[in-house]
Amino acid sequence: MNRVLRDLLDKCVIIYLDDTLFYSKTREQHLKDLEAVFQRLQQHRLITKGSKCEFLKQELEFLGHVISTKGIQIDPKKLRAIQVWKPPTNQQQLQSFRGIVIYVRWFIPNMAGLIGPLTDLLQKGTFYDWGEKQQAAFEALKTLLMSPPVLRIADPERPFEFITDASDIAIGAVLMQDFGNGLQPIAYESRKMQSAERNYPVHDKEMLAIVHAFKI
Repeated sequence: MNRVLRDLLDKCVIIYLDDTLFYSKTREQHLKDLEAVFQRLQQHRLITKGSKCEFLKQELEFLGHVISTKGIQIDPKKLRAIQVWKPPTNQQQLQSFRGIVIYVRWFIPNMAGLIGPLTDLLQKGTFYDWGEKQQAAFEALKTLLMSPPVLRIADPERPFEFITDASDIAIGAVLMQDFGNGLQPIAYESRKMQSAERNYPVHDKEMLAIVHAFKI
């Protein structure tokens, strides 16, 4: 499918494994885009199963997210799973919680800084000692994920802005755009600093955050 629709990728098509999403700015354009896609499929003698297709949707679920004209949100089913998550009692349970946090990391400001006390327990040879720092980090992440922001869908025709920051242990950034009513988030990004980076002076840490933002 990637080969067949190669020239339409990121124009009106997103493909992830066997899931394909077609998108357009207007209904009229969407019908034209769908016609182009169907013609392409017909040329290559490919067929789709009607029961697995949905058309002209204003809102849909895709890869654990809800996409609508408002933007991108975390699927409510994932949020409910997080809400009832109990404090992990071993590394395997903690790894599962970390996995879901990493999956929705674009919605979490300073995720790397918040999750630090938890990932420390996943280091090889580390004794699993769940303490106050881990409990506080766990609760902070759950609280943030109970009311995550709606991320706007990036518009390549509008200017982008980065806001970056650096703490003692992590650097972070938020990509934003102004859609006519002030800057709104497109995605959050952060990472833990390496040991040597933590010794940088403040202005170098801030520059490190800026450089990292342009790499993502």
